Amino acid sequence: MSVSASRTDFQHRTKRLKTSHVGKEGEGSADVEMETGLGGSGVGARGGSMRNMGANKAPAKKLTISLKKEKPKLPENFEQETWLKLQASVRAVHNEEKIGQSYEELYKAVEDLCIHKLGQNLYVKLSTECEEHIKRQIAGLVAQTSGDPVLFLEVVEQCWLTHAKQMSLIRSIFLYLDRTYVIQSSNVCSLWAMGLQLFRQHLDLVPEVINKCIQGILSLILKERGGDMVNRALLRSLLRMLSALQLYPSFETAFLEATERFYQEEGNAKITELDVPTYLVHVERRLEEEGERVGHYLELQTRKPLVGKLDEKLLEAHMAAVINRGLEALMAENRVKDLQRLYSLLGRVNGLQPVRVAFTAYVKRAGVEMVTNEEREKEMVQDLLDFKAKLDYLLEEAFDGNEELSHSLKDAFEFLINVRQNKPAEHIAKFVDVQLRSGGKGVSEQELENVLERVLTLFRYIQGKDVFEAFFKKDLAKRLLLNKSASVDAEKSMISKLKQECGSSFTNKLEGMFKDMELSRDIMNFYQDSAARQGITNTGDIAVHVLTTGYWPAYPPAPLKLPKELLEHQEAFEKFYLSKHHGRRLTWQNSLAHCSIKATFRPGSQGRKELLVSLYQAAVCLLFNSSDDMSYSEVAQAVGMDDKELRVTLQSLACGKVKILKKNPAGRDVEDGDVFSFNSKFESKQLRIKVNSIQLKETQEENEKTTESVFQDRQYQVDAAVVRVMKARKTLSHTLLISELFKQLKFPVTPADLKKRIESLIDREYLERDKDSPSTYNYLA
Repeated sequence: MSVSASRTDFQHRTKRLKTSHVGKEGEGSADVEMETGLGGSGVGARGGSMRNMGANKAPAKKLTISLKKEKPKLPENFEQETWLKLQASVRAVHNEEKIGQSYEELYKAVEDLCIHKLGQNLYVKLSTECEEHIKRQIAGLVAQTSGDPVLFLEVVEQCWLTHAKQMSLIRSIFLYLDRTYVIQSSNVCSLWAMGLQLFRQHLDLVPEVINKCIQGILSLILKERGGDMVNRALLRSLLRMLSALQLYPSFETAFLEATERFYQEEGNAKITELDVPTYLVHVERRLEEEGERVGHYLELQTRKPLVGKLDEKLLEAHMAAVINRGLEALMAENRVKDLQRLYSLLGRVNGLQPVRVAFTAYVKRAGVEMVTNEEREKEMVQDLLDFKAKLDYLLEEAFDGNEELSHSLKDAFEFLINVRQNKPAEHIAKFVDVQLRSGGKGVSEQELENVLERVLTLFRYIQGKDVFEAFFKKDLAKRLLLNKSASVDAEKSMISKLKQECGSSFTNKLEGMFKDMELSRDIMNFYQDSAARQGITNTGDIAVHVLTTGYWPAYPPAPLKLPKELLEHQEAFEKFYLSKHHGRRLTWQNSLAHCSIKATFRPGSQGRKELLVSLYQAAVCLLFNSSDDMSYSEVAQAVGMDDKELRVTLQSLACGKVKILKKNPAGRDVEDGDVFSFNSKFESKQLRIKVNSIQLKETQEENEKTTESVFQDRQYQVDAAVVRVMKARKTLSHTLLISELFKQLKFPVTPADLKKRIESLIDREYLERDKDSPSTYNYLA
């Protein structure tokens, strides 16, 4: 700023002030005028004297500022010189040479061009410069296509990495351009994207480079699948390049096609040369390898189609062979881990339905063999229990508790256990009998409870539960009457389980048997204090079980001439009981009675034994108190027993392990001419000797009678069901009647059996055939 004034003394004058300012582009010069007043005294410029001190005030002075716009001009060669400087740096980067200027100067040069709105020209020139360089690089790759595939891949990788490094450096120099002009302009891509576009554009012009690159990658992957070590870093770098250039889909298509061919050939070869467990291990390993491959160098998007190809060619294509050759063998050998692998792998390809079908077929086939094997009838139930436990374990551990397989297992067991009607139910009842007998004391209460629970599972599958009931009741009667039950609590627990399964009507008679036993104990307590008991002179004693006929199995008459020692007790008790219960009648069941008798085989304590025998055995043994030798006919006349029963009794006393009697001539069978004598030389280390085990054994005749009674009860139930249905419907066709009966009856029955019962009811005039339609029945009131 300059200020001019006159050289006169300070007076009230106006001063002019003039300023000038040069701004940046778009700014002009300005002159400013101001007025200002200076009051008071003044001093002359060159030593003048002071005049008129304190006189009038000086007038206001003016300061004038004037604005004049003048646009600054760039040098004519500014853009060209700046670009040449930038071009030199770009070429230095491309040639991997040292850049002559600092990055700060280069960045400032780019900024100046952009500020003066020269960004578009700069972008085009940079793009052209990069394109020329990329073109030369791609041409260099074309020259390498005829060489070794792996070396070619390394050249391509190096070319790509160099390009990426150079574009990254160029972008840092031209960052101001990328952040201003590129962002502010539409349809203009970033410098990095521009480099990718140019690289892809020139690659598309030489498809042999891409094709050889893809084929080289595929060949390396093939070698890796064959077990060779490959450079995974090289593969990862090349595939990232293809992904960046948007060429990965082309590679993926070729890769999946090659994968499909490879695993199709491998699957066809391996399924024939390997057993199923080894083949499944191989498939599992292949899946793991392909998963690792995705993790190391393939894109995540490739995982699903890649695994799909493996599943299709290694599992789905050979599913039938894997199931047919592997499932049954693995289950038979209880190979849990292999079954887990089979279940897991086939589950990937919707193979659980075929597995379920094969699983069901195996269970049925193996189970039917157990049920129909007559040589192992006695072991049938234990075999089925072990088989069921094994299948339950496999179902839980190998098949992950699959619900469909669980239902299939139930259906299969229901089928196989009823293939042979009645026998499984009979043997299940006998198995329970063995567990509940005193002979089963080797197990704890909890173990016994677990066994009974498992047996109950088999019981649920039985259709003919009435057969089980009949044999269970017969065996329970023997356990109670012969005092052979291991635990009353276990007995009642079993009945409680049956009650929960089948209802109170099923266990009503069984519960009544226990009530009879409890009442019998009370009766015997009263009897022991009665006058009838006090009047007996002999030293023996008697315990009587009074049974209700409707609760207990029906026993055939068993004739026997009681020894006088027992007869006195029997008559005394009968007199006592009938005096208390008028109108009742006692029928003595000798076949289930047992005795404890003391025998002296020779002098001394070693010769005295206590024998636990049946009433039949006791009657025979007591004969030899008065006679040393007796013929078969003499024994028969003395005891008055049934011939067959007598032979069995004598055989148990003279031909078994415990020979209380001697038989002459010796032999296993009892003949009419045999002579029996007391065995005074009998020896045993035991003081109490059980000889009555024969009572627990079921005879063939008993078995047949029990089965026959079941069939007889079934006939009554069928007759009652027919009458019940016809009474409600009055008139019904044969087909509808049969259908209704199948719904109501709880045991297996055939249409032929039902037809016989219908004919019987017609004969007994419960029903009649319709005159107009013979296949229709009418109820007769």
